[in-house]
Amino acid sequence: MTSALAAAWILGALPVVVWGRPFIAWLTRAGAAQRVREDAVARKMTLDPSAAALHAAKAGTPTMGGLLIIAALLAAALVAGAAAGWLGADLLVGLAAVAVFAAIGALDDALSLVRGRNLGLRAREKFALQIPAALALGIYVLRQPHLGGALEIPGTGMRWDLGWGYPVVCLILVVGMVNAVNLTDGLDGLAAGTVALGAGALAVLAARAGAGPAAVIAAATGGAALGFLWHNAFPAGVFMGDVGSIGLGAALAVVGVLSKREVLMLIVGGVAVAEAVSVMLQVVWFKATGGRRLFRMSPLHHHFELGGWTETQTVVRFWLCGALLAAVGVGLRP
Repeated sequence: MTSALAAAWILGALPVVVWGRPFIAWLTRAGAAQRVREDAVARKMTLDPSAAALHAAKAGTPTMGGLLIIAALLAAALVAGAAAGWLGADLLVGLAAVAVFAAIGALDDALSLVRGRNLGLRAREKFALQIPAALALGIYVLRQPHLGGALEIPGTGMRWDLGWGYPVVCLILVVGMVNAVNLTDGLDGLAAGTVALGAGALAVLAARAGAGPAAVIAAATGGAALGFLWHNAFPAGVFMGDVGSIGLGAALAVVGVLSKREVLMLIVGGVAVAEAVSVMLQVVWFKATGGRRLFRMSPLHHHFELGGWTETQTVVRFWLCGALLAAVGVGLRP
């Protein structure tokens, strides 16, 4: 299994590194340029004008680089999985789920570009597309004898069989992780680096569980995300866009459910989880207190950035947190 995972990682990383520059040039010619949220710039301007200027300067950077990430991920997992003899339903369903969510992200990006502003699909439209796909994946997992609808609580040996409640839990996990990674994609290299760390940990966990198809998807995800970091590190030459962040979030969630390591997936992907929780807490606190803010700005990375951390400091420190969480997840017994 080790050779298959190494092959998936290499096949995921190399094409993104090698073809990244010509692909960025193509995106530039196609006019796929980032639009910056005006409200984010305005909020940063009131707290830190220098941070606002840096954020505004990102406008015009090519986006939708995630198309290359997802293409490399799918191809690498398919080739390495087939070579290892894992070209079965689990692998194909997992890759199909990643492709579907990436397509939703691509539609969001395309609408933003067509409209000429940072407004693609509305939240309810995204959920209307994401929920059926996540439910379908949950039903597939539930109906497979080697998978089923149980959740294992790490470090306790406890196993909770949810029965037909599992697809609903799968829906929450998948849609939650998809949008959590999407929220994490706000600083150069942040999402790519944390996903690479989480995917690497999940590859180990899935391999331990004997879930070859899930492990090879995780390895290909980690390789593709790390390869993208070559072009996306500060100052970023390209952004992944929603096609990348939503597709990568789906990949993490798919590996978690196909390896039956759902809770561990939340741990090793804890940076993205914290980002999503910060947004939810900010909204709840804002409404409960009549307009007061719990954080300077959400998602969480903006809170620290506006607290005086540079963009690079914020990203590297979040990577360190991601590495620690990955180590914790790998260290826990199921």
